[in-house]
Amino acid sequence: MASHRKSRTPGTRVAGKRTPAIATAALTSVALLSQTADAAPADDGRPSLEEVEKKVDDLYRQAESATEKYNAAKERTTKQRKRVDTLLDDVAQRTETLNEAREELGSLAAAQYRTGAGVPDTATFLLADSPQDFFDQSRLMDRMTGRQKEAVDDYVTQQSETMEKRQEAAESLETLTESQNDLKTAKATVQKKLSTARELLSKLDAEERARLAAAEEKKQEEAARKAAELARQQAEQQQAEEKARQESGTSDASGSSGSTTTPSTPPSPSTPPSTSIPPSTSTDSSYAAKAEKALTFARTQIGKPYVWGATGPGSYDCSGLTQAAWKAAGVTLPRTTYDQVHAGTTVPLSQAQPGDLVFFYDDLTHVGVYVGNGMMIHAPKPGTYVREESVFYDGESSIHSVVRPA
Repeated sequence: MASHRKSRTPGTRVAGKRTPAIATAALTSVALLSQTADAAPADDGRPSLEEVEKKVDDLYRQAESATEKYNAAKERTTKQRKRVDTLLDDVAQRTETLNEAREELGSLAAAQYRTGAGVPDTATFLLADSPQDFFDQSRLMDRMTGRQKEAVDDYVTQQSETMEKRQEAAESLETLTESQNDLKTAKATVQKKLSTARELLSKLDAEERARLAAAEEKKQEEAARKAAELARQQAEQQQAEEKARQESGTSDASGSSGSTTTPSTPPSPSTPPSTSIPPSTSTDSSYAAKAEKALTFARTQIGKPYVWGATGPGSYDCSGLTQAAWKAAGVTLPRTTYDQVHAGTTVPLSQAQPGDLVFFYDDLTHVGVYVGNGMMIHAPKPGTYVREESVFYDGESSIHSVVRPA
């Protein structure tokens, strides 16, 4: 898969210049917030605001990673539970058939008893722990009628298949238990990370919260600038492609007008008719129609809360939102980011189209739906709501890849 990540240089949180002493209190707060992330802890032993911010960001990232693991475990558990239920139903049906075969053998034994023929051998067969062991005795085989042999064959076959299915069901139940344990572990991990993040944030005073908000605003301003730059680049690229198509069409028309071929002379079968429409136009049109449905759905979810593990309709996590959006367009995506990244064609960020999926970070723990002009709709993280914002919301280096799912 092509990656659009750039190597993250040390100290991406750039240091700001100190404001002169005569600056206003507001400017001083912003300047204090812009100090380097490796600023020394406060004299009272408390971590600096920058350290808290970095720790909280890391915890949210780890929680999002654990959320995707939870989603994967939940999906495995659901599938395994269905398989176990199917196997148990099959075992029940086979057991019923086995009992019917046993009853038929009992009827045959009773008939032999009444006629005085072969009572000891048949009775012994029915009481044996393993029908196959007794079946191997040639004396019994010689004395059985065709109907008896058919009944025994059916009984042995049914018993063998039933035992196999019971073993398969037992193994599936064991796998289900393992998946459920994985699910519990992932859930506990998410809850622990989020609890730690909330605890750190709760210890910030009003001034620190204001500085944190100012830093986030500055970060978003830079993200918006990068989005506008990407939008400009994409517009220029589209204009260049349109100009090339128009020139190609003009050239084709000019060539046709200068041809000496008369209307009654058919074109050479080896020369295909020229066209100014690129071969991918119909495909692009079909994708655009589906993408518009996905985006229409995504836009109606804006304002709904992020909840880890949620797939709607009242709340979503990141991959739950993208899955639901494309489902509205008739396209089925896998549940997790790890699988969604393989559910389409990878394209460069510069060629991203509305509806494409934008993935983030090396561990593929976040995804959003591209809407155009460098913007996307996504469910960011716990404590936030589904919203539209720049694909550079966490810096350009956080973008992993872009995938076209249909």
